[in-house]
Amino acid sequence: MDLATEEAEALERHEKATPARSLWGDAWYDLRRNPIFLVSAMLILFLIFIAIWPSAITSGSPYDCDLSYANQGSQSGHPFGFDNQGCDVYTRTVYGARASVMVGIFATLGAALVGTLLGGLAGFYGGWWDAILSRVTEVFFSIPILLGGLVFLSVVKSGSVWPVIGFIVLLGWPQVARIARGSVMTAKQNDYVQAARSLGAGNWRMMIRHVLPNAVAPIIVVATIALGTYIALEATLSFLGVGLKPPTVSWGIDISTASQRVRNSPHALLWPAGALSLTVLAFIMLGDAVRDALDPKLR
Repeated sequence: MDLATEEAEALERHEKATPARSLWGDAWYDLRRNPIFLVSAMLILFLIFIAIWPSAITSGSPYDCDLSYANQGSQSGHPFGFDNQGCDVYTRTVYGARASVMVGIFATLGAALVGTLLGGLAGFYGGWWDAILSRVTEVFFSIPILLGGLVFLSVVKSGSVWPVIGFIVLLGWPQVARIARGSVMTAKQNDYVQAARSLGAGNWRMMIRHVLPNAVAPIIVVATIALGTYIALEATLSFLGVGLKPPTVSWGIDISTASQRVRNSPHALLWPAGALSLTVLAFIMLGDAVRDALDPKLR
């Protein structure tokens, strides 16, 4: 009996010494101890750094090309060799991160904002708004994304990142909207939301203060994983010739150019393809780690 009493007292002291954490506190506690999250986060921070300041790790220009060096391999000062135009592959690989990171981040932010707004309103109010959104998202889900990109971007003359970002947002928001709708419908059934309603809180106050903060976790998980997918989509569209276009520097463009002479200079293909694969993998690993940390069922 004394032993049981001592164990109960020890447990009570431990609970008092350990402060209660929220879902976000628990998630951050788990993420800091997850090696997958740490590795992927450091890699993503490095990619963002070189996307903003590529001159920090390379002194060359991606447009300085000399045909006399075409298809040559690694040399002093040029560790990745040269492509078929005599451009330094290392410099173009570094500068190619900028377009991919921009497309991934801005397309994800746009799709997340539009999808959360429309899906959240549909899940909270229901009725005819929910019915209309459901039919609209079904229409968008029926569009093959590559075919839609070929049709939409083939009529766009600009080769900058913004038409590609706009296209990805156009076809990416329905996925976020469906997740946001279901998450909001679940959150608004909680007791604290019903209590706020009974106390006279308005719809917008309940939405902003009580529903969205508790419904945003699945949206963050989906958006994080989708970011890597959007980067791969941009590279695919650029490879097919309808995404980014020269003089924009892109991994997809370099992969497309190098694929024509892969037997003579495989290094020109392997380095941008490797950078693309590593970037997509980093964002997918980050999304998986965030999902594991935010999903209480996986604890």
